[in-house]
Amino acid sequence: MKNGFKALKSKAQELIATGKKYWDKPAKGNYVPYKEVVTLGCAGFGVQWVPILAATIGLDAGNFLVGHSIGLAPMDLYIMLIVSNAIGIPLGLFRGWYFDNHHMKGGKFIPFMLRSSFPIVGLSTLFVFLPFEHWEYTVKAVVTFFFYLVLQFFLCFYNEGFAYLQQIITPNAQERATVMSISQIIYSLAPSISNLLIPTVAGLTYGLNNIQTYRTIYPAFAFVGLIVNTIFFRKVKERLILPKREMSGVRITDALREVAKNKYFWITTSASWVGFLENSYGIVLSWSFVYAFGGKYDASLGIVNTIIGNSALWSMILAPFAIRLLGKRNLLILNNVLNIVLLAILHFVYQNLVLVSVIFLLNNFLNTFGNIYFPNIQADMRDYHQWKTGVRIDGLFGPLGMISTILGFFTGLIIPSIYEHMGLHEDYSVLYNDALRNGLFEVITICAIVGSALNLIPYLFYDLTENKHDGYVNVLKVRAMFEDYADGNISDDEVEETMEIIHRAKELNGAKPIPVDKSKLKEAKAMPKNTEENKLNRKDAIKAAKKEIKETKKRNNDIEAYAFVNDEMAKFDTQAFRMQLEIAKKTYERGPFQKYDDLAQEKAAAKKLPRGTQAEKLARSDAFEVIRTKKAAVKLINKYGIENIKQPDEAVREEIRNRDTSTISESMKAKRDLKAFLKAKSIYDRAVAPYENARRLLSQAENYTHLDELEELYSQITAKKQAQTV
Repeated sequence: MKNGFKALKSKAQELIATGKKYWDKPAKGNYVPYKEVVTLGCAGFGVQWVPILAATIGLDAGNFLVGHSIGLAPMDLYIMLIVSNAIGIPLGLFRGWYFDNHHMKGGKFIPFMLRSSFPIVGLSTLFVFLPFEHWEYTVKAVVTFFFYLVLQFFLCFYNEGFAYLQQIITPNAQERATVMSISQIIYSLAPSISNLLIPTVAGLTYGLNNIQTYRTIYPAFAFVGLIVNTIFFRKVKERLILPKREMSGVRITDALREVAKNKYFWITTSASWVGFLENSYGIVLSWSFVYAFGGKYDASLGIVNTIIGNSALWSMILAPFAIRLLGKRNLLILNNVLNIVLLAILHFVYQNLVLVSVIFLLNNFLNTFGNIYFPNIQADMRDYHQWKTGVRIDGLFGPLGMISTILGFFTGLIIPSIYEHMGLHEDYSVLYNDALRNGLFEVITICAIVGSALNLIPYLFYDLTENKHDGYVNVLKVRAMFEDYADGNISDDEVEETMEIIHRAKELNGAKPIPVDKSKLKEAKAMPKNTEENKLNRKDAIKAAKKEIKETKKRNNDIEAYAFVNDEMAKFDTQAFRMQLEIAKKTYERGPFQKYDDLAQEKAAAKKLPRGTQAEKLARSDAFEVIRTKKAAVKLINKYGIENIKQPDEAVREEIRNRDTSTISESMKAKRDLKAFLKAKSIYDRAVAPYENARRLLSQAENYTHLDELEELYSQITAKKQAQTV
């Protein structure tokens, strides 16, 4: 007992010492100091509470405010949702384009969050104080729809901004999982507080199905969140691996073409298509407490929600370790399988409030892992895309996913149709009828089981492992270093970090993975422990065996990850890239506008390229992509004529943006002029894309010849550091 206490005390002291050491400066290989992790966690209070009232305004029959309090029918709500989603498609394209092309002071995403938080709080507060109880049904529906539409415009900027921010807080995938886990542990206190207080106070006063609750309780949380949001988000940094040279903007159409080629995007997107089915079971808990047993357990919902919500704490603590042990894909698949099992049990025990609460607690525990691994999957997917194409896209990944919205116009009819078919219309008091409510629950849980199973299938094809992602990020660092060096804009830290990556890759080049031998660990565990000395010897042997296993696994992982760096450094010596360089040189020498009459020969040569290894397959794919780009350029040249394709002056865009538009006609003219500018730029960029791609490839090949110079610079930097430490 005494030894256990000493060990616990020693561990606590070690954690405190580590926290102090890396409070202002991160550990080697990491990017985020602990101070910023805590700041992000505090900022998360704002993320939870700024939209807390706006989130209650939903076009869903399960929504207590719009459905139960205001009294809008399920099918009417769904029709309004369809129209809103249709309007949201062009708005989503605009939002993604704006994210990727308008970097304001303070970062790529944080400024949008700070600016959108004020209208979210103001509009949602105004909405609940409108006199709905005195209006006709049509007026209530129209006003609700208008406010929902406007709020969604700001909410999407706010929520997507925070999601993207978490994905670029650090390029280190494992550190990202840890940062998200710790920050979520901190800001999970926010929903724990609101989930306890709001339903409990509501149950003791007006009830969750009475609009007075939303006028007296919710606004206080929203305004506190606004204050916290404004203070803390100004102290969080964004981190992207890009050359220091300013990157040009990404156009909507070009970005969507790029995103459509990303296989991981389609895997994650197709999984989301059945989300409406999987999430349909969520009504079982709240409707059971509010309507079952005559509603006498209504006030207990807040306490139950708090207990269920607190189960997320353990998920957030365990998530980084689970990801390190299983990997994000395997953890996701395991969670989905367990979720299907829980939903199957729920189908048979939904009439027992205790068992329902336990199932929702376990379900919340499992789903909270997704709060960590799913944003990391999205971030990995974007890093992969940047590695494969050289283009960094964040915001415009979202809009192409709106294919889910279009499909949802049809699939989303299923749940409200079930509600109305089983007798739930604008009068929600029918849910006090046990037979109607129980029948509804049985159908909904079956739908959820089917949805969970369908959601699982696409991820069986997801193969972006942690090792692959580490390899992609290392390659991005290598490319950025060479480009920054060529531009004369490189720092000592960048040289030191990246050259160490290259040296480690050289060290492991050609190495083969070693099978993990656990026999020593078994032998150590079998050692005698009958005396104190034997116990210590056994403990040391187990510790040494585990260390050896850990080092072997680490080396095997490094062999796979650093292979990408070796392939990158050697790519211009391969047959495929030598051919690409020859073609690129001819393309560049001919100038930007060409008919590319030799595409048939290029295609024949590309077909002969080897495809035995992953690197060879990628190079072959790149060769065909060059051909497709040239074909697209030829079509544009034939359509518009070389004499009509000109590069627009960027000064024109700035003039349009800064133009004083005091009247509607002037504003419309500015929009038309900007649209014309963007169209001209898009045509020009696509027409000269083969030439520009050739120039970039030749430039990269030239940059990589400066490795010896960078080696010398690295030696000077390390020698200087060693001299300073002596």
